[in-house]
Amino acid sequence: MAADKETDDKAKAGKPALTPEQEAEAAAKKAARAEAKAKGVKTGRAKGGAGAAKEVATERVRREGPARLRKLYDAEIRAKLISEFSLKNRMEAPRLTKITINMGLGEAVSNPKLLDSAVEELGAITGQRPVVTKAKKSIAVFKLRAGQKIGVMVTLRRDQMFEFFDRLVSFALPRVRDFKGVSPKAFDGRGNYTLGIREEIIFPEINYERIDKPKGMNITFNTTAADDDQGRALLRHLGMPFRN
Repeated sequence: MAADKETDDKAKAGKPALTPEQEAEAAAKKAARAEAKAKGVKTGRAKGGAGAAKEVATERVRREGPARLRKLYDAEIRAKLISEFSLKNRMEAPRLTKITINMGLGEAVSNPKLLDSAVEELGAITGQRPVVTKAKKSIAVFKLRAGQKIGVMVTLRRDQMFEFFDRLVSFALPRVRDFKGVSPKAFDGRGNYTLGIREEIIFPEINYERIDKPKGMNITFNTTAADDDQGRALLRHLGMPFRN
C-alpha cells in the first residue's frame, strides 16, 4: 500500500498521462519543429508571428509595368494640357512630382502609444514606412517641448505616388458620407494642392474594428504647374473630383 501511495503522489506531482492521440500529435509537432530548425526557419508563436510580419513588410511588390495613371498621363493628359494652355514645349506641361501625407497627433504628447498605431495605419495606407516628425520648438501653452514626437509623415514619388492617387480618387473619396466633391480653392498660388481628410477609415486598408481612435491627415500634391489654374487642370484630368 505504501508503494501504491508513493506512485499516486508521483503521478499527482508530475505531468498528467497523455492519451495515444495526444502523444502522436506531440510527436508530429516535435518533428515539424526539428525540420523547420534544420531549414533555418524560426518557430514559436511570438517569434514566428514577428518573423512573418517582418517578411511581409520588407517584401516589395513586383510591378509588371508603370502605374495606370502614369501611362494615362504620358499617353493623353500631357497632350491635353499642352493644347489647353497653348504651351510651346512638352516639358512645360505641368506634372505631379510628389505627394506628402502628414498625420499630426497633438495627443501624442500625453499618449505616446498613438504614434505606434499611426505608423502602422499610415504604412498600410501608403505601402511605405512613415517617418516620425518632431516639434521644432517648445510651446509652454500646449506643454510641448522641442524634439518631442508629435506626428508621422510619408512622401511618395514615381509609381507609388500615382498608385496612391489612383486609390484615393477611385476608392477612398467615394466612401466619404454625403460626398459632393473636394474644394477647388485649396491651392497655394504655385499650383500645389492640399486636401484634408477627417478620418482614415475611408481607406479600405484600415480595419475599423482595430483602430483605437480616428485620426485625420493632410495630403499635399506638389506639381510643376506655373499657377493654380494649371495645377487644377492637371489634378482634374488625373481624376480629382472637384466641386463645381
